[in-house]
Amino acid sequence: MAFLFEYGLFLAKAITIVLAVGAIIALIVGASHKPKGESGEIELKDLSEQMADAKVRFIEQALDKKALKAHRKAQKKQENIEPEGRVFVVDFSGSMDAHEVKNLREEISAVLNIADQSKDQVLVNLESGGGVVHGYGLAASQLNRVKQYGLPLTVCIDKIAASGGYMMACVADKIIAAPFAIVGSIGVIAQVPNFHKILKKNDVDFEQVTAGEYKRTLTMFGENTDKGREKFKAEIEHTHGLFKSFVAEHRQQLDISQVATGEHWFATHAKTFNLVDEINTSDDVLMSLDKTHQLYKVSYRSKKTLSEKVGLGVSAAVEKVSMSLWSKLNNARF
Repeated sequence: MAFLFEYGLFLAKAITIVLAVGAIIALIVGASHKPKGESGEIELKDLSEQMADAKVRFIEQALDKKALKAHRKAQKKQENIEPEGRVFVVDFSGSMDAHEVKNLREEISAVLNIADQSKDQVLVNLESGGGVVHGYGLAASQLNRVKQYGLPLTVCIDKIAASGGYMMACVADKIIAAPFAIVGSIGVIAQVPNFHKILKKNDVDFEQVTAGEYKRTLTMFGENTDKGREKFKAEIEHTHGLFKSFVAEHRQQLDISQVATGEHWFATHAKTFNLVDEINTSDDVLMSLDKTHQLYKVSYRSKKTLSEKVGLGVSAAVEKVSMSLWSKLNNARF
């Protein structure tokens, strides 16, 4: 009897494992054969309505009946006031490779399709410590489309907009930052590890064939030359020059020679250099705008396959650990 019980338990476990594996295979196969449709969609959320609902829920609990009645009466009068315009709110939290620019370009395009140049504006909640030059160059260009269209552009920085992040921010008509937000870092960095000595010590040859004198300047496995280093340095300096010119063009009130040293500052200090225009949080900015404007949150949601979801999850985890380590090594702490 005990044997039959143990056999039945074993059989149940085996069937469970087989079914689980089969379900995973079915999901993978289904994802790979899923017909291709829209790559994503724009979502438009009424932030003003959300804020009003949250306020009502709190007030209903905090006020007595008499005060609540008076508040509702005053609220009805307020509802009859026509908004001065709309504020389209976009969030951008950038990673090292700036892949989020794909969503940003869709969001900006959607806004420009419906915005009224005479009364609407755009607010971007920006958070990024920078990353690849070409990615953040494109992201800054996407924000510049708003300016070219004639819409007022405000960038809010609650935590950090440094290096490529500040390249994006400087495009705005107004930069608003929380007191301890980090801004600046107008500089360029490139690091290349070299394993040539290790390979040489272990009698490992490395061969590389190029066409063009400067197709490769520094290499990870070959023996680097002074000429290659000088060329690589020149390329970095050229990129820095483009960065400085871009910032100087969009923030003419800056003394670019003073701030383009690669340093970063907290917003309260950065304001003295005109890197930011106002010290405030994005929450207070939105609450103030909500009194006179209709607020909408614009976001683009791309449809991802199962493999993309797994890949992005791993990538996000690695980046989170890397940024955490960078912060511990480079940032002051209270």
